[in-house]
Amino acid sequence: MAETINKWAPGSAYGPVLSQTDLYLLNTELELNPVLTNNSSGFQLIFNIATGQTGGFNVEARDRDLPFTAKDEPATLPRVTELILITEVSPWCTIVKNPSGVTMNDICTTVWKDYTDHFVTEKEYESLSPRLQDQVRRHATSSINGGGWGGFYTPAAVPNRYRRVDWLRDKVFFDRLVRKDSYAKARLGFAAPNIFLMILNA
Repeated sequence: MAETINKWAPGSAYGPVLSQTDLYLLNTELELNPVLTNNSSGFQLIFNIATGQTGGFNVEARDRDLPFTAKDEPATLPRVTELILITEVSPWCTIVKNPSGVTMNDICTTVWKDYTDHFVTEKEYESLSPRLQDQVRRHATSSINGGGWGGFYTPAAVPNRYRRVDWLRDKVFFDRLVRKDSYAKARLGFAAPNIFLMILNA
């Protein structure tokens, strides 16, 4: 167990941090932190993209909430200055940067801000089917009106702009990161060791 703790411990004593150029020239495979792949035996991450809230639990003791104490651990080994995250449920790329090496906290904070600080453009919204447009609209109205109270205030508080998180509708919980080169090529035109697919759940 000590080896695992040392391997992912926060700090700078774990070899160089690879820049985007270094990574592409070396074509180095990245190992994801087990918390990000949902393979950590002692900690299951709960990250809500809509609120930015992070925490977790131990699968053996689900009744106890655990703080996200691993947030400062590196997201990958070797460490890298940049990760590119895509998901099948939205059209956007989230680029996570840290010159000292991307940490798990960098991922959570950047994804949360990317989806809550940015609005869906009119063109993006119009690309959705009418049924999905309606779901996005209802989700946004519900979140503005505090969830269950939406029915009372709908006429006064229907949003005219939607945040990226509204596009996700109920799929706002991070599940895991995976490498899926075929999907990366279809989406971006290329695959790279630092491009990961973000799986989201309701």
